[in-house]
Amino acid sequence: MFARGIRGATVVENNVKTLIVEATVELLGVMVRDNDVSISDIAAVFFTTTIDLNAEFPAVAARETLGWTTVPLMCGHEMTVPDSMQKVIRVMMLVNTMKNQDEIKSVYLRGAGSLRSD
Repeated sequence: MFARGIRGATVVENNVKTLIVEATVELLGVMVRDNDVSISDIAAVFFTTTIDLNAEFPAVAARETLGWTTVPLMCGHEMTVPDSMQKVIRVMMLVNTMKNQDEIKSVYLRGAGSLRSD
């Protein structure tokens, strides 16, 4: 098996706990589904938010809503770059898999697709 990173991002309409949790649950669900990931193969998940999102930790969605109690989770803030997209949750999910890197599918939801040109 190889350790591979799966990128993901989503945009939240407002800095509200329930919206942050809802968007994170949706994003993680699509990342797991689209990459055929078993929860036991997740090595760790790193979350960042833009500085304007601080009403809740995105890790709460994984731990409390999805039940990922044995997955190492960490949150932080994204760099503040002038004129960058706001209210964004980004995820780097590290998984153990037999897939090649080019088989990994990044997931961008709710307008976050403009963050990556690929």
